[in-house]
Amino acid sequence: MKFATTAIHAGQQPDPSTGATVPPVHVTSTYTQDGPGHHKGFEYSRTDNPTRRNLEDCLAAIEGGQAAAAFASGLAATTAIIHALLRPGDSLVAFSDLYGGTYRLFERVFTPWGLDARYSDSTDPAAFAGLLDGSTRLIWIETPTNPMLRLLDIAAISRMLRNVNASRPADKRVLLAVDNTFATPALQRPIELGADLVVHSTTKYLGGHSDVIGGAVVAAEAELLTPIKFYQNAAGAVPGPFECFLTHRGIKTLHVRMARHCENALQVARWAAGRREFAEVIYPGLDSHPDYQLARRQMTGSGGIVSCVLAGGLTPAQRFLSRTGVFACAESLGGVESLISHPATMTHASVPREQRERIGVVDGLVRLSVGIEDAADLIEDLDSALAPR
Repeated sequence: MKFATTAIHAGQQPDPSTGATVPPVHVTSTYTQDGPGHHKGFEYSRTDNPTRRNLEDCLAAIEGGQAAAAFASGLAATTAIIHALLRPGDSLVAFSDLYGGTYRLFERVFTPWGLDARYSDSTDPAAFAGLLDGSTRLIWIETPTNPMLRLLDIAAISRMLRNVNASRPADKRVLLAVDNTFATPALQRPIELGADLVVHSTTKYLGGHSDVIGGAVVAAEAELLTPIKFYQNAAGAVPGPFECFLTHRGIKTLHVRMARHCENALQVARWAAGRREFAEVIYPGLDSHPDYQLARRQMTGSGGIVSCVLAGGLTPAQRFLSRTGVFACAESLGGVESLISHPATMTHASVPREQRERIGVVDGLVRLSVGIEDAADLIEDLDSALAPR
């Protein structure tokens, strides 16, 4: 089936006992057994739950993977990968433009645990290759990145890793994990490009309505997910059934929402590019973007995030953020409503100033999560926020 059909129907088989088109939400903690070990496939909802299984089946299908595991948040999904697949003394390589929460997790939780986290300032696969050694088990990338919207060539990094792994035993191979939160599988399919694992904050575009927190890991090969599923059960950071239901319901409209997000974001980016108040406008759909050609090859749309740098720095940025009305000043992104945030003091406040400024997260940077409202209203709102008063 094509993507839109898969998103609507995967994991959504009618309820066999009633014929309900939408499967019921199973809000049970446990399951009655005929006797010890004689059950109907479910024992305890931390281990498995029919509503969560439906969501996981859908996640695997839309990403083109063999299996998926749902978690209570995107960071819980990231934690599961590190704990399940790496050991103290292992290293990972990431691009330096990274979500602040992921950077904090690597540096302040897993580095004391024994992880060696290394960062490339270049998107060139050769730069990643230069940071690999015998201890490396994972390359972690976001594309587009948060919040500078750089793109990394998933297929090229995958080809580089195939060459590296050709001389390694199977248990020492380097895996490629791609955070696909910004693009979603509606616009980008990392597994088809060679990724081993795909990670999501399902809080964002997959849920799509700013009303649920969640995360997910999708594996290209089912056996790769086995230790992650073990960790999911053992550590217990699982979403509840209602959270799974809301996320699954959101996925059904992902394809139409992403089309509108992309359409609106391009209009906002073009408007912003013509305003002298912005020193820089960053959007992969503009031909001024350094990765514009890669975006055209790797993605089917340029996404719903636009980042802009206000000329003059912090003061005009703060004034801009405080004056929008349709754009709500808030954390997160990917909902149907438009949000505006200040990465330096919000999503990336945990990143040391020197580090964040090196990657471009300066005090004048604002990040727009462009929703699916009427684009004319969004532009009017931003225009009004820039007007002198």
